[in-house]
This record gives sequence, structure tokens and C-alpha cells, in this order.
Amino acid sequence: MRDAPKVLAAARTSGRRLLPPVLAVVFTVVLAIHAVRPHPAPTGDPAVGTVSRGAQPMPGSDASDALVVLGATIHVTPSQTVRGDLWAEDGRITHVGPRGKESPPSEARVIQAAGAFVVPLLVDSAVHARPEGRRGVYDLIPGNPATFAVTRERVSESRIGQMLIIQPPDLLAVVVSGHLEAWQGEPTRPAGTAVPGDELQGWHGVWVDESRALEQHLLPDGRYTETRNGRADAYTGRYWVHDDRITYLDDTGFWAFGELLDGVLHHAGFVMRKRPIAG
Repeated sequence: MRDAPKVLAAARTSGRRLLPPVLAVVFTVVLAIHAVRPHPAPTGDPAVGTVSRGAQPMPGSDASDALVVLGATIHVTPSQTVRGDLWAEDGRITHVGPRGKESPPSEARVIQAAGAFVVPLLVDSAVHARPEGRRGVYDLIPGNPATFAVTRERVSESRIGQMLIIQPPDLLAVVVSGHLEAWQGEPTRPAGTAVPGDELQGWHGVWVDESRALEQHLLPDGRYTETRNGRADAYTGRYWVHDDRITYLDDTGFWAFGELLDGVLHHAGFVMRKRPIAG
């Protein structure tokens, strides 16, 4: 195609009768080059928050399902991070960090998380209520429960331990003991329904932190309402429980998290005990 201007210039100096045949030759050559030139294949990494199976929305999964999170910044602890992958199988973490010679679990669902962050679901009051040797039980290391959130937003160390809240557009996934509780900012099951093996009735009732004038009502239909300093319905929304964890989606539009330890519910600095039912 570098000679095309010369051909057209020669045609102009030769008279009008040569112009149409010459142009026909030029366009024929152009079309031939376009026809034989290979079209480049699409390049680039999969979009953040997609799954490897056709980038379709991820459905709910059982605790036995294998899960792989690829290319994230992983908070092994609130203060320690590593870049790489997180693999989980049968509800437990099997690998964290750069991939070596090991292979990820077969038939795993794969979350593309390049540029995203994986954070443990911790509550400082629950961490410190454990014996010192057990305080790392929910750190993101192999052998520990696969309980974490994957978020597009960078999260500080203090937020992870004290008051982790995530806006739906930033939330890629919430995983509790290997079970997918939320995906792309949305819950994976209706509020008030149980994961097989869970008992919901023990969660229902009024949870109270007297020192901070808080009452949290967990209703059987999967709704919650909070009374703060005597103000009813200060916060309302939906909740989901699995194992010893509770996941909240507030009506004002944020996700939050809590942990039940020895009959005490820990959430965002609150330490709540269940009010006995009057007999």
C-alpha cells in the first residue's frame, strides 16, 4: 500500500481514461490484503468479578464446592497481605499466595479478582474473646475455614477488625465456610432460608448490648431491626446465617458482618447477648 499514491499520481498524468482501471486495480489489491490478513484474537485478562465458565453470574454453592480466587491482594491477616490466588475445597482454605507447582482443585468455580482484595471476616471483640492460641483461627491460611469477602475497594486494617462494611457495587463475593453468601453485591438465597445443616431458630430473638443501648431483633422471616438509644428501627434490613456467622444487608445499602462465639454475638464493636424469653 506504500506505492498506492504513486500509482494514483501516474494515473492523473495519463488522462481520465486510465483512472478507473488503475483505481480498480488498487482497490482489488486492498481487498485482497484485508481478506488474507488474520484478524487478531481478543486479548486481555477476564474482567474482574467474572467466573471462568462463560463469565456468567455465579450461582449459590454448597460448602463442598471448590472455589478459586485468582490474582487478588489477599489479607492473610488484617495487616499482612500477599498477592496471588486463594483456593478452597470442602469449606477449608487449601492454598494462599503465588501459584507454585501445585494445581488448583479440579472443577472449581473461578473468580477473576485481579485488582480486588480478599479480606478475612473478623470482629476484634470476638478475636480477643478467644484464648491467645486460637485468635488466628479465621486468618486466611491453609487449613482455616474459607470465610472471607472479596471487594473491589481497598480496605484498611482497622476496618477489617472493627467495622467492616462494604457497599454493594464494591462487593464481589462473601464466602462463609466455603458457601457463597453473596455474589456481585447481591445475596445468593432468599433471607430466612437455611443452608442444609444450619439451625436458624437459635438466632431468632432480641440481642442486646446494654452498655451501648442497642437491641437487635433477628426475625424469623430473615429481617432485622435495631433499636438504638431508644430509637426504634434505627437500622433495618435482611440477614443470613451460616455456621457461626451472620451477614447483614441493610436497607440503606451496605453489607456488614458478625460472629457468634460462645452464645455472644459480636458485630461492629457491639457485644450482644440474647434476651431470655419471658416465661
